[in-house]
Amino acid sequence: MLKSYEATIENGQLKWLTDEPKPSFARVIVTVLEDTTQPVKRRTPPASIAGKGKTLGDLVSPVVEEQDWECLK
Repeated sequence: MLKSYEATIENGQLKWLTDEPKPSFARVIVTVLEDTTQPVKRRTPPASIAGKGKTLGDLVSPVVEEQDWECLK
């Protein structure tokens, strides 16, 4: 009967994430999954533009009047 156990490998050492199997002898098949636990790197603006942004008008309503929208003409 096949059983699955979850583990990680760090520096060549196997660390069990669930109960460790106790067979005296076993044939194993190892499937390596990509590490998806790494945090996503956030992009940051260059320091040269820090504090230079300006909000023009309301964040929800448009900055220019609707009749000035050329894409609607």
